Amino acid sequence: MGDADSRAVADELTTVISTLRRVVRRSLRAELPMPDLRGAQVELLQVVEQQPGVGVAGAARQLRMAANSASTLVNQLARAGLLRRETDPADRRAVRLHLTDAAAHRVAAWRQARTRLVGDALAELSAADRNAVADALRGLRALALALEGGGTDGRDGGAVPGPAAVVRRAGRGRRD
Repeated sequence: MGDADSRAVADELTTVISTLRRVVRRSLRAELPMPDLRGAQVELLQVVEQQPGVGVAGAARQLRMAANSASTLVNQLARAGLLRRETDPADRRAVRLHLTDAAAHRVAAWRQARTRLVGDALAELSAADRNAVADALRGLRALALALEGGGTDGRDGGAVPGPAAVVRRAGRGRRD
């Protein structure tokens, strides 16, 4: 693929991803009548869900943002009753972050609604289009790693097999 082709694909890819995020966010807003959170707040909650006890600096690194920006988000989410700060027993100056029960419920409800919404839309696609979406996931994970500076090894795109691998194995008998 030439430079011009790569740029055209990059432009269309980012447009499609933005459209998908916007459509999903708007659809879920109507379905989940919870107070709206900004994207960065949701991403921080997801980091804490995946890494209970992560520190503010670690969450900031994960989200690729300044520590003071992450600290601001932590303060907002703690005031909203969605994050709990605990003093790190090894370093009394540091805090460890945990989801509150309300946040865990909210993240789970959001994930279930998002999965149902996108899953229902995928079910309406042709088998060829569903397979194309599943096949694209490996490349998209590799692209995300490359953008994060993780690089790839050229064999599997550096991506950890995810749901697409399961879909392909179950749906078409292909191996990763």
